[in-house]
Amino acid sequence: MKPPLRFAIAYDLRNPPESGMSNPELYAATLEQMVWLDELGLDAVWFTEHHFVEDGYLPSWLPLASAAAGQTQRLRFSTDICLLPFNHPIRLAEDLAVLDNLSNGRVEIGAGMGYAPHEFRGFGVPFSRRVSLMDEGLEVLRLCFGGERFSFHGKRYQFKDVKISPGYVQPGGPPLWIAAMSAAGARRAARFDGGLLPQGPREQVLDPWREALRATNRDPDSYRVGIIRGILVTDDADRDWPMVRASERYRMKLYQRFAEESGEGLNAGERIPQTWIVGDADHCIRELCDFIRDYGVTDIATWGAPPGLRPEQLNQSLEQLAQRVIPGVRHQLEAAP
Repeated sequence: MKPPLRFAIAYDLRNPPESGMSNPELYAATLEQMVWLDELGLDAVWFTEHHFVEDGYLPSWLPLASAAAGQTQRLRFSTDICLLPFNHPIRLAEDLAVLDNLSNGRVEIGAGMGYAPHEFRGFGVPFSRRVSLMDEGLEVLRLCFGGERFSFHGKRYQFKDVKISPGYVQPGGPPLWIAAMSAAGARRAARFDGGLLPQGPREQVLDPWREALRATNRDPDSYRVGIIRGILVTDDADRDWPMVRASERYRMKLYQRFAEESGEGLNAGERIPQTWIVGDADHCIRELCDFIRDYGVTDIATWGAPPGLRPEQLNQSLEQLAQRVIPGVRHQLEAAP
């Protein structure tokens, strides 16, 4: 059975100097927006994580999620992504247990292994270890989420007689998502039985993931597939799009720099679209319905506060998203044969 469609708002808390905001002002405005989103009926908030970036890119999402959990009632909290090689898996599992209890079972975790060399240098972690740290970190998280006492003896981690306390509110722990930028990442997501956060061409991420699930008699349509894709709902794109477009260009320069520094480059081929959908409510409904049908997406996150913009500058668009676009998308998809 296909999981129900969910819409999230993503945050990276990047704050370039031209924003005119102090970091405390940005954090306070972001929390205020999340409380408002909870009242609007959005499903979730996603946080992204990067380290040692000059504009303050969010390095630690759990404190912010905890602050938001204490002020909201229904929003779920997840990541796209939490960089697992820089997070000790036992410590992360304990932090997630606290947040799961604080939020009464509203936490999920999307994990990835990272690719920016400066982050590995900053943490003193050899870049060559990122795959083993990712794989073992996922193994340990799964053991922690199981709620039983365990020991683990791997290449990177060794633990003896561990049981996470307090226990998780959600049976089996927070739902796990795994990011994939390649066929190897897609197969990893299938192996650890998590939702998929695909970035790259369909044939390199979605297709291998689905094939790996089917090979073990699992139905891909019963799993969640999530992606960040900006949505700007506006009746006047000429007025509203330029400021968001400038912010998006600023955002992408950083990822291009990471790709160049890593030597891996961006995936060749036609990527799963993450470009902004811009237009009135009817246009956004059509574009989103086509996108969801084409790629089997179950979770879509748009940006709440693009770099350099105040969160409230997106509020009109987000209100239209919640009140007109999301109901319209759900209606059309449910009505389709």
